[in-house]
Amino acid sequence: MSNPLCVLAFSGGLDTSFCVLHLRERGFDVATVTVNTGGFDAAEIERIEASAHRLGVVQHRTIDARQELWDDYLSYLLFGNVLRGQLYPLSVSAERVCQAKRVAEFANEIGASAIAHGSTGAGNDQVRFDVAFRALCPGKQLITPIRELALSREDETNWLAERGVVIPAKTTLYSVNEGMWGTSVGGKETHDSWQHLPESAYPGGAIAADLQQRTIVLGFERGQPVTLDGAAIGAVAIVEALNALGDQYGIGRGIHLGDTILGIKGRVGFSAPAAHLLIQAHRELEKLVLSGKQLFWKESLGNLYGSLLHEGHYFDPVGRDLEAFLASSQATVSGDVRMTLYPRVAQVEGVRSPHSLMQSKVASYGEGAKAWTGEEARGYCKLFGVGQQVALGARSAPEQENGKGKKEKGV
Repeated sequence: MSNPLCVLAFSGGLDTSFCVLHLRERGFDVATVTVNTGGFDAAEIERIEASAHRLGVVQHRTIDARQELWDDYLSYLLFGNVLRGQLYPLSVSAERVCQAKRVAEFANEIGASAIAHGSTGAGNDQVRFDVAFRALCPGKQLITPIRELALSREDETNWLAERGVVIPAKTTLYSVNEGMWGTSVGGKETHDSWQHLPESAYPGGAIAADLQQRTIVLGFERGQPVTLDGAAIGAVAIVEALNALGDQYGIGRGIHLGDTILGIKGRVGFSAPAAHLLIQAHRELEKLVLSGKQLFWKESLGNLYGSLLHEGHYFDPVGRDLEAFLASSQATVSGDVRMTLYPRVAQVEGVRSPHSLMQSKVASYGEGAKAWTGEEARGYCKLFGVGQQVALGARSAPEQENGKGKKEKGV
């Protein structure tokens, strides 16, 4: 009788390497799947696949999901200019939902009886994977070895070493999740709100002392990035190019402190140069071409969409409603944005669009108006303040004018 088959979401790091051997010792045949959502070059993909086979898996599959990640998830985060806590671009959230979906599809395809992931019991990823797996393959056994055994990274390292498996030292010091929309970094420093990560923990390392400023031009069409310095290379290639360039400048680095799905506070280090550069440029272009009310509601609904991804509720139907709104809002978001990169910061220096709402034929702010006269402006200002004038007057009126405080005769 053959062993039951379990599909494991596999990154080749400490946690998932432990999971492979643990599942095998529990009597499962293990099939691994790596969903490439960015951060893996060809050599790394080969290393991960070789590692899976050395650990004894019966099957391994690599899925390139970068374009899908952009089309179905990241583009909407850009449309909504989503930065959780005004800082963190949800580098992991969208990737986990995309990965979970493809892992579940693989498990269904090969007829696995169980599905597993390597998340701990103390983070957000466990919720995202669990929710997605239960929704997309509800009949399969869900196994989470790291969570079930409550192991520390040191425990896992020692357990693997006893079985002849050695994990690189850097992997044991920091939990690093590298993806297209950014890299998250967790370690002892992120567990203390007073500590900071060393530069060496980030993918780009220390910033060169002699680094010179660099000016770039990003072109957008209906909210999508389509050109970088005039070259039409596509959104995924633009993201990868901006990550490589921005890493040199340390742009998009930081530590996010916020509320987790579990109800506790948490910190995570991140490096997300492309996300920060694109959101900064896209937001400035939108200021030029969208109305004030569009900008107001986009911010509110964009944050709601980001919360759905963050909390693992991507498959709720309201997500499709929000995507329809965000996509519709991008009809006129086309144009160019000029930015200059400096160490740790980027500055928008200019923006232009054929759909610009900043039109001198109507008026130039603070200088002069062509679409109305001074007398018309005076009347507008008077009408504009009537509401608060009446409200303040009513508050300051004597009580007797409202029929209160009067004494009746004979009482």
